[in-house]
Amino acid sequence: QVQLVESGGGLVQPGGSLRLSCAASYGTVDMYAIGWFRQAPGKEREGVTCFMSGNTGTYYADSVKGRFIISRDNAKNTMYLQMNNLKPEDTADYYCAAAWDNYNCLPDDYKYWGRGTHVTVSS
Repeated sequence: QVQLVESGGGLVQPGGSLRLSCAASYGTVDMYAIGWFRQAPGKEREGVTCFMSGNTGTYYADSVKGRFIISRDNAKNTMYLQMNNLKPEDTADYYCAAAWDNYNCLPDDYKYWGRGTHVTVSS
């Protein structure tokens, strides 16, 4: 059982930056597919960025390419999301999630979920 805990959300002005963290309880964060997802009010949950299983690749949604960076620290068993040049449309609940042997960033294919952290981008 992989337990995940997010932190780092908050209120930020448009154009600002924020870093989210996701602490994992099992093994090391490079053992499984792990990524960030978000859900805005009235919208479906979407994949933002994910590391695929077996270090086979990294996915970024088109809406965040060039602005968001996913990273991980095995020594701390933590994954990060650096969010730069934030826009109001980035406002959402952000979740980290993990899955075994997974090669996509589709929410339905991820089994283990954190409780989420909220990000508001507003002036």
